[in-house]
Amino acid sequence: MADKSKKKNVFQKIAQLFKEVRQELRKSVWPSKEKLKNTSAVVLAVIVFFAVFLCFISIGGRWVLDKANFYDEVQPSATAVTAVTEATDIPEIVVETEETSESVAETASETVEETTAESEE
Repeated sequence: MADKSKKKNVFQKIAQLFKEVRQELRKSVWPSKEKLKNTSAVVLAVIVFFAVFLCFISIGGRWVLDKANFYDEVQPSATAVTAVTEATDIPEIVVETEETSESVAETASETVEETTAESEE
């Protein structure tokens, strides 16, 4: 009776838990190899079926949206770019058109090349 009133420490509780789990697993009825193979085959077949089914649904949905002109491309007229000035570190908003975006890209690539050259020296 003294053992029941005495509290178990954490390790004894964990050990008791594992003992109970082992006892429950011994009571379980495990499937035979043949039944396991058959069940696994059915599960894999269902997965493949639904993968193909969902693929066809996706393709059909894309076809419907294409026919409805849902994916028409819209050309933006201007792009907003945030640039940081070196002297004040205050961002300024620059609106560039398609013509100036090429010059900005060229300037950016030149700056990267200069920075790389300086870091190599």
